Amino acid sequence: MKILITGGAGFIGSNFIRYILNTHPDHRVVNLDALTYAGNLENLRAVAEAEGGGPRARYQFVKGDIREVKLVDRIVADGVEAIINFAAESHVDRSIDNAGIFIETNVLGTQVLLDAALRHQVQRYVQISTDEVYGSLGPTGKFTESTPIAPNSPYSASKAGADLLVRSYYETFMLPALITRCSNNYGPYQFPEKLIPLFITNALSDQHLPLYGDGLNVRDWIHVEDHCAAIDCVLHRGTPGEVYNIGGNCEKTNREITRSILQELEKPESLIHFVKDRPGHDRRYAIDSTKIMRELGWAQNYNFQTGMQETVTWYSHNREWWTRVKSGEYRDFYQRWYGNR
Repeated sequence: MKILITGGAGFIGSNFIRYILNTHPDHRVVNLDALTYAGNLENLRAVAEAEGGGPRARYQFVKGDIREVKLVDRIVADGVEAIINFAAESHVDRSIDNAGIFIETNVLGTQVLLDAALRHQVQRYVQISTDEVYGSLGPTGKFTESTPIAPNSPYSASKAGADLLVRSYYETFMLPALITRCSNNYGPYQFPEKLIPLFITNALSDQHLPLYGDGLNVRDWIHVEDHCAAIDCVLHRGTPGEVYNIGGNCEKTNREITRSILQELEKPESLIHFVKDRPGHDRRYAIDSTKIMRELGWAQNYNFQTGMQETVTWYSHNREWWTRVKSGEYRDFYQRWYGNR
């Protein structure tokens, strides 16, 4: 199978590319990424070096934006059998500052991909969405696939809009499209603006950990490799037109996450610095993964304690990686590796 993976230089996308190439030796991947601030090709350096970019390579990188109609059409026309759309502006705080780019990329970019998939009769289209489209939960219950969407930030609204567009292409054109909605991910190669990598790297540098509000917002956490395995199940065994929730069955307050990081690194809680809460901060998310477990046979491999220990160890042993990310030097890799090709 030849798969177009958009946004493959990001955190989840790059982990998925490594996963799919390791798991399916007969699959090929085209990675289309615009390399905006969170796109980091160093995440895939080992893959690029192993494949070498030759005519028989299973991995190919193309720099470009999913809004570029002609580029997307040319890529899909060249034998692409499946599209998995990870490409998205995804940081809530940034969406509050500037919602426009979120609408352009997350909604209009999705439309470009859907049109290309329809035009070239792609066999599978998988939209990677988020549990944030459901809005905020009360103190009990979990999101199911039938929970009404009620987004509370410009980011989640743009993802909800994209989901509805994907649904419409299935209903109107019978495009074999599927949607996944996952809870919060953690693991290696996550851009250090998100809570866990930000707090790990700040703690390693003995800097303050800026905790929003009272720190009691609850999220359901899943290791990125478990998420990748779930997407693999949806790609190969999911039913077109369906939504699949993917969760870690691991609810933690942000304060609990913060303390677990400090304990793992043997750092003092005096590093915690409470800051003003962000507008529209959803209080609680929790995902019911019964459907994907029952229908597709997916199961988690990581428990939170083991996953967090491995994640903290990874950031501790890869200081050069996150130092380069925080300084902006990670962008140099594209020029060094692809600039003269």
